[in-house]
Amino acid sequence: MLNAARNFLLDAAPATCVPMGNGHINRTCLLTDEAGNKYTMQKINDSIFKDVPALMENIRLVTEYLRACDPDPRHSLQLVHTKDGKCFHHDETGYYRVYRFVDESVCLERAETQEEFFLSAQAFGSFQNQLAGFDAAVLSETIPRFHDTANRVNNLKIAAANDKMGRLKEVQAEYEFALAREEEAGVMLKLLKEGKLKLRVTHNDTKLNNVLFDEKTRRPICIIDLDTVMPGLAANDFGDSIRFGAATAAEDEIDLGKMTLSLDLYAAYVRGFLGACGGKLTEDEIRTLPMGAKLMTFECGVRFLTDYLEGDTYFRIHREKHNLDRCRTQFKLVSDMENKWKDMERIISEEAAI
Repeated sequence: MLNAARNFLLDAAPATCVPMGNGHINRTCLLTDEAGNKYTMQKINDSIFKDVPALMENIRLVTEYLRACDPDPRHSLQLVHTKDGKCFHHDETGYYRVYRFVDESVCLERAETQEEFFLSAQAFGSFQNQLAGFDAAVLSETIPRFHDTANRVNNLKIAAANDKMGRLKEVQAEYEFALAREEEAGVMLKLLKEGKLKLRVTHNDTKLNNVLFDEKTRRPICIIDLDTVMPGLAANDFGDSIRFGAATAAEDEIDLGKMTLSLDLYAAYVRGFLGACGGKLTEDEIRTLPMGAKLMTFECGVRFLTDYLEGDTYFRIHREKHNLDRCRTQFKLVSDMENKWKDMERIISEEAAI
C-alpha cells in the first residue's frame, strides 16, 4: 500500500500506512504523510467491481458535484489525484484510491437510539436533495441489474431448477414464499419504464455505518462508501435503510419471533428522509417508498436463498445454514411489512401531506 501511495499527489511524502476499519470488500488503511496529514487509502476489490475505472469516474463526478453544492471539505469525500492526473492508481498489484481523511468524525455500526436513525435519514435525504439536479444517466451501472428484483427472482428459479446442492426440498416454504411475490417484484422498474418514476443518483448501500458523524456533536457530516453510487430509484435507497435499520432483530437472527418492523423507527426515518429531501421527490416517488422498503427486503431474502441453493458461494457465512437463516429473517420482515402496510402508507401520507 505504501508503495502505491507514492503515486498520489499527497501534501508530503507518504510515511505510514496502517489497517483501518472492518470492511469486508476493499482493503482500507489510514495513510499519513511526513507532514502529519492523514488520508484514507483503499485497495479496490476488482473481483467484485469488474470495471474499476467506471466506478471511479462515478465517484469523481458525484463528489465534485457535491463539493460544488457545499464547499465544506468535511461534508463530502475528496479524492486525491495521482501524479499523472487520474483519480486512481493501477499497477500489477491492483487498483488504489486515496481520499482526504475526514477529521474528528465517527462511524456508528447500528443506531442505538431513534434519534440516530432519524439523523441517518437526514443524511441520505440530503444526499438526494443535493444530487437532484445531477443527470444520473451519465453514471455507469457498475453492477448491472443490481436492483432488478424480478431478475433476482429469475436467478432463484434457475438455482432451484439446478438444485446442485440438493437443498431445495428443505426450503420449499421459502421458495414458494418468493414465487408468490414474483409478479410484484417488477413493479418499480415497470413504473420507471413508464416514466412515472425518475432515474436518480442512488447510493445503494444506505446503512448507518456509511454516514460519518461529527465526533463531538454527533450530527451527520458526510456520506461514505460510494462504490455502488449509480443510477437508480430513490425508493430503493429509502427501502434499504428501512430493511436494515427499522428491523427489530439482526439480519441473521435464528428466532424469527424477534423479527418485526418497528413502526416507530420507520416513522422517524420517514420524517428525517422526507424533511431533508427538501421537496425534491415527486408525489409518485413518495408513494412508492413503502414498496421500496418491501422490495429491498424481499430482494435481499431472495439473494440469500439463491446463494444457499448454489452452495453459499457469494455471501460469507459463519455457520451451517447461515444464508438460510438470513433469508428467513428477511422474509419474516416482508410478512410483517405486509401486515402493517396500511400503517406504512399512512405514515408516508401524513408526513408528506399527500
